[in-house]
Amino acid sequence: MRTLSLFESDRLSLDRSTELSAESLRHYGSLYKHWAIAFSGGKDSSATVTLVADLIDKGLVPRPESVTVLYADTRQELPPLHNAAMALLAKLREKGFDTRVVLPKLDHRYFVYMLGRGVPPPSNTFRWCTPKLKVMSMERELETLRQERGEKFFMLTGVRVGESAARDQRVAMSCSRDGGECGQGWFQQTTSSAVADTLAPLLHWRVCHVWDWLVQADVELGYPTFDIAEVYGHDPQDDLGETESINARTGCIGCPLVQEDAALERVLANAKWTYLAPLRQLRPLYWEVKKPQYRLRKHGEVKKDGSLAKKQGRLGPLTLEAREWMLGEILRIEAEVNAGAAQMGQPDICLISAEELARIRELIAAETWPEKWDGTEHRGDEWLPEILSDGSVQPLIFSEW
Repeated sequence: MRTLSLFESDRLSLDRSTELSAESLRHYGSLYKHWAIAFSGGKDSSATVTLVADLIDKGLVPRPESVTVLYADTRQELPPLHNAAMALLAKLREKGFDTRVVLPKLDHRYFVYMLGRGVPPPSNTFRWCTPKLKVMSMERELETLRQERGEKFFMLTGVRVGESAARDQRVAMSCSRDGGECGQGWFQQTTSSAVADTLAPLLHWRVCHVWDWLVQADVELGYPTFDIAEVYGHDPQDDLGETESINARTGCIGCPLVQEDAALERVLANAKWTYLAPLRQLRPLYWEVKKPQYRLRKHGEVKKDGSLAKKQGRLGPLTLEAREWMLGEILRIEAEVNAGAAQMGQPDICLISAEELARIRELIAAETWPEKWDGTEHRGDEWLPEILSDGSVQPLIFSEW
């Protein structure tokens, strides 16, 4: 006899994986009156929310007093995923579930923060996007929900083994907590004053189970989930779908943190979404405005104690002129996409809403800058004498022609 592993030939079937998910929901869910589901619009969270809804609808899991689906809308998702998420939320509302679209504060939205305040596009060393667009807004909504419910609630997430190496390591270190096993969800219990306790009911699901369920949920249950599988590049007719799609990830449109926008390219490979091709221009635009000529630079910066700052000559925010130019480019790209959408009978996209556009123009007109910048700094490509660590100045040997 030998112990079976999820990663060997004798693996769990979708039916058995579903049974284990239902068991964990019945066991842990019975301890809470109110449930919430974190929904990002991606494949795992879409599988989670539709599975939970179906199990409740069929009476396989007792319905709690309330189930609230929280969609974190970053306003930067790939259009097919965003459209599918909106349609999925509408379907869940028809079935009696409470749904909420959680948006960042207006001044924290991607283009408002970048163009209105002048903060340069995010990078791997300055990754402001995740906390501003998703984490802070979701934490705020969870606190609101906790106050409304008057007690700690049951939070369901789409965390799944095999989604990423870093995540798997965290799960491996924590999955035995409260006696839980990986095959029965990853349950995290917190203090009584905390917002919620958390369960990942799909933790043990293989990626092929996710694909199969998304297709089944669309065809048999009427949830608009087939497009989600397509965005990730999964072909239900391809027997090698699991191998080819297991590492497929999605991110924001034109994410400047990656070398290749594989997610957008997968979308454009589908004939019905080719009208989105102008979105390819976003990432090069983000990289372009990181160059010195579009930004301000500190020179002779001192700390509060009067000593020289360590990193002299650091680049900072986008100039007002750069922001105006970039705003025009983004609106042009949006218009190009929507012209193609009209020709193909597809829905429009909205990169910058009317509310966001008005706020961006208001902030630019007020000459708004990030903290510790006021717009009087030198332009980033200006030739300046070097300030040495002892405070002495090395004059320019060559001047700009």
